[in-house]
Amino acid sequence: MVPEANQTHLARLPLLCSVVPEELRDIAQHSRELELARNEILFSIGEKPDAFFCVKCGQMKLTVATPAGIEKVIELIGPGQSFAEALLFLDKASPVTAQAIEQTTLIQIPGQVILGSIRRSPEFTRRLLAGLSQRLHYLISDVESYCLLSSSQRVAGYLLQELERCQRGKDDMKIRLPASKGTIASRLNLTPETLSRTLHHLVEEGVIGVSGKTIAVRDLERLREHGRSV
Repeated sequence: MVPEANQTHLARLPLLCSVVPEELRDIAQHSRELELARNEILFSIGEKPDAFFCVKCGQMKLTVATPAGIEKVIELIGPGQSFAEALLFLDKASPVTAQAIEQTTLIQIPGQVILGSIRRSPEFTRRLLAGLSQRLHYLISDVESYCLLSSSQRVAGYLLQELERCQRGKDDMKIRLPASKGTIASRLNLTPETLSRTLHHLVEEGVIGVSGKTIAVRDLERLREHGRSV
């Protein structure tokens, strides 16, 4: 079972933030924590998970394999984010593999609990639809970036998103990359070489500094300029 303290964690999810306390307590009581080791697979393409998951700590990646057998990262899922919600309503196998990038703690919410909440709460159903629509909008924007944005714009846009995430409650201008550069390159639909070259150019221009997985933003306005569409 999920400890009572995790009810607060679940309440921060966009999907559950407007659920009444009694409904949220029921969801928390029927959920449980899962511990995944680094590189452990939660479910693979072709499987049908009967729950959805939110990341409490750690990082997950959702991937597909190209015809050539190359892994393509579709999405990186970090703390406070959820995944696999749509699979609860589809009579189809998962189109992606979910794998832990590092040691990760998940909260598993059984599908039957969610279906029960849908039957009891029109507001919960509305939030569910809003959350799924937001995910669809995000994926469409993602595809547009692959087609319309340069490598520099993609990398700068990604760094700006990560800066916003990492700055919550902090004053520094440092980013701790949540995954390897190879994984992030796949996420941005770039080769690792292109990502490294783009980061190197940003360093040469004095926009950022790089030390391992830590990136310090030296010139925020110029980073924003790099991220803007033309």
